[in-house]
Amino acid sequence: MTEHAFLETPQGRKLAYHLTEGRGPCTVFLGGLKSDMQGTKAIFLEQWARREGRAFLRFDYSGHGDSSGEFTDGCIGDWAEDTQAAVNALTRGKIIPVGSSMGGWQSLLLCRAMSDRIAGLVTIAAAPDFTEDGYWASFTDAQKRLLQDTGQVELPSDYMEPYIITRRMIEDGRDQLVLRTPLLLPFPVRFLQGTADTAVSVATAVRLLDHAQGPDMQLQLVKDADHRFSDDTCLALMVDALEDVLGRCWNA
Repeated sequence: MTEHAFLETPQGRKLAYHLTEGRGPCTVFLGGLKSDMQGTKAIFLEQWARREGRAFLRFDYSGHGDSSGEFTDGCIGDWAEDTQAAVNALTRGKIIPVGSSMGGWQSLLLCRAMSDRIAGLVTIAAAPDFTEDGYWASFTDAQKRLLQDTGQVELPSDYMEPYIITRRMIEDGRDQLVLRTPLLLPFPVRFLQGTADTAVSVATAVRLLDHAQGPDMQLQLVKDADHRFSDDTCLALMVDALEDVLGRCWNA
C-alpha cells in the first residue's frame, strides 16, 4: 500500500491524501461520516482512474482515517473547509466530485462554494442536511436535553460503532444547510440511491432531485441496494454514472 501524503490546511489541520496524476477533469472522492479513503468505493475509483489515465484524489477529512484531529471535535463546516483546502492545493482546473452519504452533502457545499471549478457531479446516497432533518428531527426531548447539558449524544449505527453526535455538529450543521435555499447545479449531475438504504431514504433522494436546479440531472434508484452501495453491481453503476458525466463535460 502506498504511503499517504499529507496536506496542512489553512486552519492548521493535517489531511492524509492520495493523488493520482492523469488527465482532467480530476475526480475527487468525498467519503461519508466516519468513513475514510481506504473504503471500497474510493479504492475502486482510484483503480479505474489509473486504468483510464484520469486524475483522481481521495483524502481523509480531519478526525477521519489518518488525518489529524478527533472525530468528536469536528463538524460539517470543518470538513467543508478540509474539502476546499484539498481541492485548492492538490487539483487544477475542473473537477468532478463523487460524494458518498455525508460526502454527498460535502459535494453540494463544494459546488456552492466553488461553482466555477465544477465540471459535473455524482452522488451516492447523498445525505444533505442530515444533522437537522435526520438527527435533530428524530431526537427525543430527553436526547435534546442531554445534548444541551453534556454536549453530545450517542446514536446506534447499522454500519459501524455508535456515532457520538455533538452539540457543535448540530449547531454548525444549521449554517451548512443546502435544501432551504436555491441549489444551482449547472452541469451534468447523477444521483444514485439504493432502495434498501436504512441510513438515507429514497424520499431524501427525491427531495434533493426536486429541490436542485440544473439542465442535466438524473436520479437512479437501485432496487435492494443498501447504504454501502459497494457490491460489484453498485460499483459498476457508480463508474457508469461517472463516465456518463465525463462524456458530457465540455473538457472531458
